[in-house]
Amino acid sequence: MNLPLFLSRRLYDAQGDKKKVSRPAIRIATIGVAIGLAVMIITVGVVLGFKHTVRDKVVGFGSHIQILNKQSLNASREMPLPYPICINDSVLKSYRTIPGVRHAERYTLAQGILKTDEDFLGVMFKGIGPEYDTRFIRENLVSGQLPQFIDSTTQDRPLVISKTMADKLRLKIGDKIMVYFIVDDQDQPVKKRPFTIKAIYQTNMKRFDDLFCLTNIYVTRQLNGWAQDMCSGAELLVDDFDQLDATHQRVVQQIKNKTDYLGGEYTATKITETYRQVFDWLQLLDINVWIILALMVAVAGFTIISGLLIIILERTQTIGILKALGARNSAIRKTFLWFSTYIIGWGLLWGNVFGIGLMLLQKTTGIIKLDAQTYYVSEVPVEIHIPFILLLNIATLLISVLVLIGPSYLISRIHPARSMRYE
Repeated sequence: MNLPLFLSRRLYDAQGDKKKVSRPAIRIATIGVAIGLAVMIITVGVVLGFKHTVRDKVVGFGSHIQILNKQSLNASREMPLPYPICINDSVLKSYRTIPGVRHAERYTLAQGILKTDEDFLGVMFKGIGPEYDTRFIRENLVSGQLPQFIDSTTQDRPLVISKTMADKLRLKIGDKIMVYFIVDDQDQPVKKRPFTIKAIYQTNMKRFDDLFCLTNIYVTRQLNGWAQDMCSGAELLVDDFDQLDATHQRVVQQIKNKTDYLGGEYTATKITETYRQVFDWLQLLDINVWIILALMVAVAGFTIISGLLIIILERTQTIGILKALGARNSAIRKTFLWFSTYIIGWGLLWGNVFGIGLMLLQKTTGIIKLDAQTYYVSEVPVEIHIPFILLLNIATLLISVLVLIGPSYLISRIHPARSMRYE
């Protein structure tokens, strides 16, 4: 039988005198561990939820990897000018066979001005076709229905605008609006086209909501005067964001030193380069997480140490009796370490209950709101990541037990003869 484990269980379960100091000390230590773990779980859950939510919004408009004409990339990394590149169906299909690439789609950009009787607004038109993955836009629609995007001629010119644009220009679903395009054509430098508002989206990402409209890829091709197989670029979605760098390298190897029939040179850029400032800012959040984790573990550790010292001092006579009966210092130390492990275990249990419970409450109800203009989200996003939660539990348990090894050596300084005088 494991004697230290048996003795620790009897000491922990023994109620004894309710007036003893150890009982409140045990409760305080348990609460300290529970609060520390709950804060750590919530911190990690909120930061992961926030990072992934913002990342998904950036990827929703920019994809993971873009294949462009090299002139477009050199002109402007965040807002490439519409230098065309030829990507036909066979070339697009070859991109989809690259290991790690989940989906490939073409798009075309054109600059224009939305004009109403009272106001006007300069925007970027993004032309997309039937191959385009519209899940992100559908998830962020606030009104209307997403039209069927086609790549052939049509009398109807559908337009999807942001809520920011709709509010500025006082537009609603079904409204007709005239759009002016400035093109490189000496005979007709300004082209005017009527569009119909079909849907309104809102991502709360100002750089996108203030700028991008969606329409048929045929319309933007026609306005730019491009052929059927010409576009601004191709967007690639990857299977695993953590493998983005590796997938990007495979894409670069495939298009390396290749040009289209017009002499345009292919180049590839990844989303972390295109929107470097956003991803650098998200990485800074990791520093805050580590600081909070260190502080919470330190608080839990000091609370446990204080509780253990109180328990040892109160159980001085018990320690003296055990030594008088022949128990070694190491066995008695293990007894109190097991005793502390019970306290930590209960603290971890209640910490998980409160931490995960509060995250589930936020996830289902969205009770805590945020200013979307500042934080890009309207409510606190949370992500319940089981591996991280298990890792936090194990790390908290191990660190808390390790910091108790030093204070437990106080037991070796207690002499049996002197301890008997205490009571």
